Amino acid sequence: MAKRDYYEVLGVAKGASKDEIKKAYRKVAMQYHPDRNPGDQAAEEKFKEATEAFEVLSNDEKRSRYDQLGHAGMEGMGSDFGGFGGFGGFGGSGVGDIFGDIFSEFFGGSQGGGGRRGSRGERGSDLQYNLEINFEEAAFGGAREIEIPRLETCDTCSGLGAHSQSDIEMCSTCGGSGQQRVQQGFFSVVTTCSTCGGRGKTIRNACSSCRGRGRVNKTKKLRINIPAGVSTGSRIKLTGEGEHGVGGGSNGDLYVVLRVKEHPVFERDGSDLFCEVPISFVQSALGSEVEVPTLEGKAKLKVPAGTQTHKIFRLRNQGMPELRGGGRGDLHVRVVVETPTNLTSRQKELLEEFDAACNEEHHPIRDKFFNAIRDLFS
Repeated sequence: MAKRDYYEVLGVAKGASKDEIKKAYRKVAMQYHPDRNPGDQAAEEKFKEATEAFEVLSNDEKRSRYDQLGHAGMEGMGSDFGGFGGFGGFGGSGVGDIFGDIFSEFFGGSQGGGGRRGSRGERGSDLQYNLEINFEEAAFGGAREIEIPRLETCDTCSGLGAHSQSDIEMCSTCGGSGQQRVQQGFFSVVTTCSTCGGRGKTIRNACSSCRGRGRVNKTKKLRINIPAGVSTGSRIKLTGEGEHGVGGGSNGDLYVVLRVKEHPVFERDGSDLFCEVPISFVQSALGSEVEVPTLEGKAKLKVPAGTQTHKIFRLRNQGMPELRGGGRGDLHVRVVVETPTNLTSRQKELLEEFDAACNEEHHPIRDKFFNAIRDLFS
């Protein structure tokens, strides 16, 4: 069967750039890779076909010759991977780089990131601590002391992991590179060295305290400053207070995630607060001055005569502080007229006399409602 045009195999135009060719090849290789299509001979052939096309089109000299002479121009030029049968070395065409990306997705590894940690150190892990605070702490801020379990540099060996520097040897498996090549089907996979864990070194006589890890488990006491105005989900970052790094690597960070307890009186919406205050029928009818709660204590609220239940009054700047400054929210007080219970005979008698003495002017809302009902069914 005649070979297909290389540009057609990869699905790119003849004038495609190297990046476009590389991207197209990666897509095809991912689709037809033998490890994703076990036992599928057709997929394997398409994979080989795409690899051959990429090997030519990614090489300037070969591509120029192919553009002039087609497949005939490739005869006698040799191949960077031995006729596509064994995929031995990949040469310098960039195929190996592409495969490294593909391997990362197939096997969860990294061709370049995990192999040489020993030369630049390994950063410590970030930590998260969940801290519950009360409503007042969220409103006004404060300080709390917490204890964090974490990995810290071993004091005995100063993070070396060995009794002395002479006890550290180059890894015989990877030769100090931190990587090893593992055969995967048709080609080789570069992975983190299983012997040294990517550090490129092994320890002959490990430290008795950390057993070669260079770090030990400890508990650290820290003082946390809580800013005013925080809410549930707010995070406080403490740079460098996570786990210690390895081999000179930097420390991780600590994130304190806050959860604010509910308040028995106030409900919160952003920086505004809401609460309900019960008042009597007489207070709502005649008007009065009532005490209402605030974050700082009690305040006086003037209730006008004839106030209806669920009327909301706003007390400016009595809410929560803004987290990043800029003032405070408001306090919204909703008054609820409470109906008296367990009335005596005399109290009932007085209320009945009061009701009989009232006219439409005394119950405008009720009279308006019944007039609307009457008009609806008339």
